[in-house]
Amino acid sequence: MNLKDIIHNTPLKFSETFSQMVGSSIYLKYENQQKTGSFKVRGAHNKIVTLIKKGAPPAVIASSAGNHAQGVAFAASSLGIKSTIVMPKSTPIAKVAATEEYGAEIVLHGDCYDDAYKKAMDLQAESGAVFIHPFDDEDVIAGQATIGFEILRDLPDVDIVILPAGGGGLLAGVAYYIKQLKPHVKIIGVQSTGADAIVRSFSSSEYVTTEKAATIADGIAVKIPGTMTVSLIQKYVDEMVTVTDGEIAAAILLLLERDKQVVEPAGAASLAAVLSNRLDLADKKAACVLSGGNIDVSFIHKIVEKGLVSRGRQLKLRTVMLDKPGSLEKFASIASKCGANIIMVQHDRLDADLNINEAILHVNFEVSSPKHGKELVQALEQNGYKVTIE
Repeated sequence: MNLKDIIHNTPLKFSETFSQMVGSSIYLKYENQQKTGSFKVRGAHNKIVTLIKKGAPPAVIASSAGNHAQGVAFAASSLGIKSTIVMPKSTPIAKVAATEEYGAEIVLHGDCYDDAYKKAMDLQAESGAVFIHPFDDEDVIAGQATIGFEILRDLPDVDIVILPAGGGGLLAGVAYYIKQLKPHVKIIGVQSTGADAIVRSFSSSEYVTTEKAATIADGIAVKIPGTMTVSLIQKYVDEMVTVTDGEIAAAILLLLERDKQVVEPAGAASLAAVLSNRLDLADKKAACVLSGGNIDVSFIHKIVEKGLVSRGRQLKLRTVMLDKPGSLEKFASIASKCGANIIMVQHDRLDADLNINEAILHVNFEVSSPKHGKELVQALEQNGYKVTIE
């Protein structure tokens, strides 16, 4: 009831495209279309409403470089509560501006989330504001669980629900809710291979943290997951898997091309797991939660390029050729006959292992498929080029 008439009831739609790709029934839950662009507003709003019911707090404070910041700022403003968000100095200007526009006071501090968190706790102690944790809080978890309610309402015969996990609030909340009503529904959590603390915790049945979290999926790049969330995940989640950054990028690209949806890396992790063919989805109805769509516009072209490489639509290679007039023309003519498009060329004449009349050629090609790329490499090798895929 705390979220009634506040959040969007985001669509849950059958995807013909992705269902055909994996041979099962795939449904997409579009939390990238949620207010503030992600599911985070659910937990933030539920927490602040709960606080108000217990006696209105003077203000709230949070630390975040992304979706939690915007969720808290929006929720607080809509409820007439002052909010302060501490963000790392490295936070993209667009995210700072968006959070500010939702009504928060912004404090830029430190180089990473941990620095921002420490500053937020200092400010909280000074001001008496209530700290809103991004995931390890029962009211926040309960807010995220409303996604589980909507999935069961819109797809009562769902067999599997797949969700991304960083700190674990979304996964823990949805898993707990669904298992209370339909314990036979399988819950699968997804993390990046570069930020897999919950996967390690799940497999070892112990609470595990990691020293680093290196992934393009900044929304789930968490080194220290919640103790409360990990406990719930170990009890109610059936399976945890990881996906690579390349697989995430490929999923983002497919969502852009085939579904016309802008989804951030963390939000695409669930679909990446489906497309990786690591999950047993045969004859099942599976719901993938696309948890957010707040991707930096300046970052999209990098994601698209990485996705094209992962899908075999771009090919990067190097070879050695004679450094004389006509050499590049000959090389390009072979590519042309194969129907490959050269999109980048770089000469290196200074490598110590080169003969005086040689140059290393780094080339990026646009090809139609992995098979097309192999045909191009074979044609170059047949014409005497020693090719190394980069």
